[in-house]
Amino acid sequence: MREFDKIYLSWRKGQGFRRHIVGVLQERQDQSYVFNYDIEAIKIAREDGFTPYTEFSDITKSYNGSVLDVFAQRLTKNERPDIDEFYSFWEIDPKYKSDKFYLLGHTQGIQPTDNFEFLADYKIVSGLHFLTEIAGLSVSNISSEKLNVGDLLFFKIDPHNTYDSDAVKVLKGDLEVGYIKKIHCRIFHKPEAEKLKLSVKALEKNGKIKRVFVKVEL
Repeated sequence: MREFDKIYLSWRKGQGFRRHIVGVLQERQDQSYVFNYDIEAIKIAREDGFTPYTEFSDITKSYNGSVLDVFAQRLTKNERPDIDEFYSFWEIDPKYKSDKFYLLGHTQGIQPTDNFEFLADYKIVSGLHFLTEIAGLSVSNISSEKLNVGDLLFFKIDPHNTYDSDAVKVLKGDLEVGYIKKIHCRIFHKPEAEKLKLSVKALEKNGKIKRVFVKVEL
């Protein structure tokens, strides 16, 4: 079984702003793909200045055909000299290096030129592993010495969160680090989620913790 068959399109105004889940790219049984916007979510996102993805400007339309190829333009090119380091960072299984859907979900299609992200809705399957970036660090305001690469973390469901009913806290001991990203947090609500392990993969520090990438594995 594949780790995911849906990738949600996330958008936010910028660093520190809330994420809006504005659409979903879904793999069909015949290995074709379809993309649809969430019109109700877009109504709220527009309050933050959201505009649709350039190639898919009609939010009422269902897109198929070459939709995956359009989104896959965000993927890092195999010709880059540092491609092996890139794949290593994102924990890419070598046998899926030509699988655009897999790569888009695992690397999240992040680019410095816009505020879109592609968040896979992961399933509990044998050998599962992926990276997610911790949200809420601007609120937790953690000193740089509090976290290190390799630190083991644990999670706690936060059902009373006013922003996301699926919210999942990430902690190191008594220290509240932040939250699992939207969509990625759903896996922690699934059967056997207690088997999931979390550890710090990478950090960006500048006196305070600026970014935390966490490895999630079964």
